Amino acid sequence: MDWMERVGNLRQWARNGVRAPHKPLLLLYALGRFRRCPDDDLRYSDVERDLRELLQDFGPTRPTSPSYPFHHLVSDEVWEVRTDAGAGSPGSGVQVLRESGARGQLAPGLRAALVADPSLLGRLTQLLLDVHFPPSIHPDIAASVGLDLEGAGPAPLAAGAVRDRRRRAVELRRDVLVAYEYRCAFCGFDGALGRVPVGLEAAHVQWWAFQGPDDLANCLCLCSLHHKLFDRGALGLDADRNITVSREFVGRGGAARSQVLGLSGQGLLGPQSGSDRVAAERIAWHTAQVFRGAARVPEPA
Repeated sequence: MDWMERVGNLRQWARNGVRAPHKPLLLLYALGRFRRCPDDDLRYSDVERDLRELLQDFGPTRPTSPSYPFHHLVSDEVWEVRTDAGAGSPGSGVQVLRESGARGQLAPGLRAALVADPSLLGRLTQLLLDVHFPPSIHPDIAASVGLDLEGAGPAPLAAGAVRDRRRRAVELRRDVLVAYEYRCAFCGFDGALGRVPVGLEAAHVQWWAFQGPDDLANCLCLCSLHHKLFDRGALGLDADRNITVSREFVGRGGAARSQVLGLSGQGLLGPQSGSDRVAAERIAWHTAQVFRGAARVPEPA
């Protein structure tokens, strides 16, 4: 059984680039629990809160329930569900999962493969993160589910594909930094060590994992802080390409006020004349799929 292929091909509801990472998040959670307690199953009523918080933190912006992946992941043959009455999931309803004593666990063959090849857990972890989430938030997700990325190994692509992807990433970063004149489009940070820029990154607006292209019309030059906040949905852009700040972001100190809250309503810095600006359809995707809730009203100057 090729578990890398099976996990890489999880069936998910999809339409017009809508994010639905319910199954990947549940599987990452289950891998984290397996790492700590290989023999334990996961009673739905015990893990429901954990799964709901995971979906709130890293899932889509629309309301969702962990009962959906708990039931439907069975169809991908990497997960099994039993109830107090025996094998088989009782359905995707929250109440029936609670009342039936539903318990989920990685499929027996997958558990055996993880025991036989300890490196498989790290490779599956990296695969799920690469396919469904941007690199800037991989460490946050891994920490939330109790997984360690240090032993995850290389990206689960063919060697030639890895080289091509890395080459494109290097070229894209160079093009983005030039277009934005080596400064963060949100705050203007332009740090360097000697001639080498530090803390500046090419940020996709529509994530690469969701068909976001590697071009200037889908990228911004952002410092590491604002890249992370942009990918987590704390920061965004409106239709006029002004910076938006989520009302869900809270920061009471001076640094949070100056570096995040104070950005609300400000225009982007760049790109330079002749470079493509971020396309409206990419901004619309980020607003619908990543940005958290409503935007704050800018404070009077």
